[in-house]
Amino acid sequence: MQPETDRYLTLDAMRGFAVMGILAMNIVAFSMPEWAYVTPRAYGGLSADNQASWIFSFIFIDGKMRGLFSLMFGASMMLIIERAQAKGESAAKVHYARMFWLALFGLAHYFFLWFGDILFLYASVGCIAFLFRNWEPPRLIKWALILFGLGILFWGLQLGGLQVLQYFATQPDADPDMLKQYNEILRSNDFDLNVEDEIALHRGAYWPIVTEKLSEWYTPLAAVLQSIAETLPLMMIGMAMKKNGFITGEWDAAAYTQWAKRLVPAGLTASAALAAYLVFVDYDLISSLAVFLAWSAIPRLMLTVGYAALLILFITRTAHRKFIARVAATGQAAFTNYLGTSILMTTLFYGYGFGLFGSVSRVGLWPIVFAVWVLMLLWSQPWLAQYRYGPLEWLWRSLARGQVQAMTR
Repeated sequence: MQPETDRYLTLDAMRGFAVMGILAMNIVAFSMPEWAYVTPRAYGGLSADNQASWIFSFIFIDGKMRGLFSLMFGASMMLIIERAQAKGESAAKVHYARMFWLALFGLAHYFFLWFGDILFLYASVGCIAFLFRNWEPPRLIKWALILFGLGILFWGLQLGGLQVLQYFATQPDADPDMLKQYNEILRSNDFDLNVEDEIALHRGAYWPIVTEKLSEWYTPLAAVLQSIAETLPLMMIGMAMKKNGFITGEWDAAAYTQWAKRLVPAGLTASAALAAYLVFVDYDLISSLAVFLAWSAIPRLMLTVGYAALLILFITRTAHRKFIARVAATGQAAFTNYLGTSILMTTLFYGYGFGLFGSVSRVGLWPIVFAVWVLMLLWSQPWLAQYRYGPLEWLWRSLARGQVQAMTR
């Protein structure tokens, strides 16, 4: 058992890559109306550059970095449980204290900073994942895949049914009642792009933005129900990967290479095919939502695990390089970097800051992403050379432990 002061380079560096990659997708939700994340038709139009940027992100990034983050969360949770048990502490007490405070951080993040919070989701799902801590890796993976499949079935039946309705309702000889039902669905709040209202809100003052979220106080709970069938399986797979040594770099290079070859080309091909399908149907809202929530789930899972294998190969082969040390430090301070980007991005795009919401193209967002990546890499390592934890990691740990933790090295 590793001492608590020791770090797993693969865990930290993968977490660093994940938190950097998450920004590449989240910045769209920071800077544009919510539906812009799902389809380029919602905002920015169907110009070549807008479509190309959306397609690139959809194929290579969307959901995969969040997936890696979920794997890391499950693996780190397992590591903390094992260390608590090794020291004779109550693993349940340590874990649930951490999840309680993480949930509060998440709610504060959601209501007072940004609607795209994942911390409350992770805390809620983490409470469930703890129940499977004693399962062996094969059992964890088997049930993770079963739960994942049930999630696809749930969304597939709903959204696939909508796609079938859309097909028949748009035929020249469509049944009038079916056409009426179809049009009512398109006019419902679920498919209201609400672009102008969102722009006006986010270019305005701080308190109306908060008030809007407070009026829909149940949204974080709804997000848990919507995402649990993907997030819980990924955490369980992360737990299994910690137990069997995959995520800590203990496998042979040939095994990681084999998994990468199995999953990455097939996952990218399937994602590209789905992107081509959406181009073919002009990104209509029902098809876009169906692909986003249901049909892209399997290639997203394949690429999440495939990327993990590729990253472990890369990290272990370049472990001596300064760049990897900086990425690992970014991952060690991932909590601070994640919330820090929310502060930076809302200040940049919201009206109480620089008010750039809806003003920057998808392509124009990339220089901002690169700049924030550089900032993460520059501050994290020097800080951790002097201090044990990132600022928010220290606060979270102190609150969860019920006493102020030693900060300086």
